[in-house]
Amino acid sequence: MTASKKRCVLALDQGTTSSRAILFDSSGQPLATQQESFPQHVRTMEIEADGGGVDQAIVEHDPEDLWKTQLGCASRCLSEAGVRADEVAAIGITNQRETTVLWDRATGKPVAPAIVWQSRVSAPICERLKEDGLEDEVRQRTGLLIDPYFSATKIMHLFETYSGLRERCEAGEVLFGTVDCFLIWRLTGGRVHATDVTNASRTLLFDIISGDWSDELLKIFNVPRAMLPKVRPSSGMFGEIDEAWLGAPIPITGCAGDQQSSAFAHGCDKAGDAKTTYGTGAFLLESTGTTPVLNAEGLLATPACTRESDPAPQSYCLEGSVFVAGALVGWLRDGLGIIERSSDIEPLARSVPDSGGVVIVPALAGLGTPHWDPFARGLIVGLTRSTEKSHIARAALNAIALSVAEVLGCLEASSGHRLPRLRVDGGACVNDLLMQTQADVLGVPIDRPAVLETTALGAGLLAGLATGFYQSTASISDARGIEKTFHPQADAKERHQQLDHWRDAVSRCRGWARPS
Repeated sequence: MTASKKRCVLALDQGTTSSRAILFDSSGQPLATQQESFPQHVRTMEIEADGGGVDQAIVEHDPEDLWKTQLGCASRCLSEAGVRADEVAAIGITNQRETTVLWDRATGKPVAPAIVWQSRVSAPICERLKEDGLEDEVRQRTGLLIDPYFSATKIMHLFETYSGLRERCEAGEVLFGTVDCFLIWRLTGGRVHATDVTNASRTLLFDIISGDWSDELLKIFNVPRAMLPKVRPSSGMFGEIDEAWLGAPIPITGCAGDQQSSAFAHGCDKAGDAKTTYGTGAFLLESTGTTPVLNAEGLLATPACTRESDPAPQSYCLEGSVFVAGALVGWLRDGLGIIERSSDIEPLARSVPDSGGVVIVPALAGLGTPHWDPFARGLIVGLTRSTEKSHIARAALNAIALSVAEVLGCLEASSGHRLPRLRVDGGACVNDLLMQTQADVLGVPIDRPAVLETTALGAGLLAGLATGFYQSTASISDARGIEKTFHPQADAKERHQQLDHWRDAVSRCRGWARPS
């Protein structure tokens, strides 16, 4: 079939709590969307650390759930749109990053549960590495900090948990990958073991300057090179899927971690361009141009998406990570039963003028930027006899906005300039009250795009550019259009008071579970 008969690109968006598939047309507009949730396996376990046992949150997936839901969504998406597989120009994959999957090369079956990016299971390992004085070298090569968030310490934990696993990995019998890599392996019938620069850069094993796995880092984390995937550009050929899966051998020509994919779709390519994605967590990326900023306080340096003509990183971002954002709303729904559906939080929060003095610090998985404290624990303060669930709901939305505001403060301090406005995307940004609160606590306008599924759009755009389905990023200018802008309404005094209360509450939850 000639290129002119191709109708769309297919984006596979594998997230922390659900898998999605979206078909995009030649102008970047969605033709069909399918989504399916899958279980997270969350528990608390006492882990030995210096000074005694520490209760840490263990968060896992069954990799088979990720695969089955993602493939099912893709198949149903084609059916919904009435599109045949041979009419799809390309597939792009975007994914939760850092989540760690190990599987048997011969059978393709996982050898252990996938350890999710939120999991704090490797916190004691991180403490050991820091005590050995390794953090500075790791940061200079990777742009990251030593934290349970990233993949390498998760691999170390699996090696310490499963006898003989490291030896099997060293022999090439067991492979490692982030979720994108696992999906590519399955989709191509085990022919391709590959990832892209943006996902590789979140493992603590990848040198973001040279654009390759680092022998020095592999030695630090005791990870065999034989288990690692090839690293390819974000936009370019990865391989073709087996015809059996969707009915035709569609090329996979786009792959990027969710946050870089979102930034690419937003067009954050000039120094100072910034976006925040509100999903399970909230992640703020600001472009720093061609130079990585490796020593910004509390922030991470990370490569932007790469093209086939420039396989090594050519541009970089500073990133701030809030581990719990939409997950806080999920906890109010599933853990406390305050709401029945996530969408119920906005009308409930709107029923009161403010939080009644209640402040929530959503450190349910420790704290990310700028504290990087895996031993922090969630906190609710300011409760009185007059506190109602509506105040808790309002405080939860405030907590998400204030977490992002703290990150933005770090970015502005690092760059030395005030961000003029912020682009947003992700499921939680449909909440008008949250977006208005965000504008108020930041003191800058918030631009919400016409196409909210920006993460998936980025994957589709990367795939389409590699095949010529999209001639340039200008092809999706309408999809990048702004649906609504939220302008700040709070005065400076009110904003500073909220931030002061927030900082005080954060200080109270720091190091809560650290061994004494």
